[in-house]
Amino acid sequence: MAHGQAVQEKVVQEKTAQPSVKRVVMLDNYDSFTFNIVQYLGELGADVLTHRNDEISIADIEALAPTHLVISPGPCTPSEAGLSMEVIHHFAGRLPILGVCLGHQAIGQVYGGKVVRAPQVMHGKTSAIEHTGQGVFAGLENPLEVTRYHSLIVEKESLPECLEITAWTSDDDITPGLIMGLRHRKLDIEGVQFHPESILTRQGHELLANFLKRA
Repeated sequence: MAHGQAVQEKVVQEKTAQPSVKRVVMLDNYDSFTFNIVQYLGELGADVLTHRNDEISIADIEALAPTHLVISPGPCTPSEAGLSMEVIHHFAGRLPILGVCLGHQAIGQVYGGKVVRAPQVMHGKTSAIEHTGQGVFAGLENPLEVTRYHSLIVEKESLPECLEITAWTSDDDITPGLIMGLRHRKLDIEGVQFHPESILTRQGHELLANFLKRA
């Protein structure tokens, strides 16, 4: 069976599966943490359909009729993340979109921000971040303890006017003021640089639940 035919048949099967109130398409950027996020979303009652970033098309995603989109973490840059940036472009303003780590960086880059090397590589390290209480951060502890796995960040100085910072590393962090969360000012698009699914991140379920509440 040709690969394209196999993908189309899988899409048809998923579209005709038992309907769910929240149907999430997870675009997997070949990351080991993707399925931890999928598990969290499933625990919150979402119907999650996971597809690799180079094994599905925009038309395939539309055929799945998702209510929400999540762009996963990954080991590369946004430019190397398969369909990720195209998905953000195409579905912006049509569906709620959440970017996690690499997905967060992809949102920044799509709208003109620069993704640059972070001052310090973070691999499984916790940080206390501060946030505005908006969007996915509504009702969460402030400051919030989160877990970070990244060597790149969205550069604060290049952030376009259409995006606003929703979370940042606190003043007592070794590298204060780094962007840890952002959102589009008019569209339902948000990103978090840290990993909400990490066991060391406080209130990760609550953060993802806030995302699923979006219409």
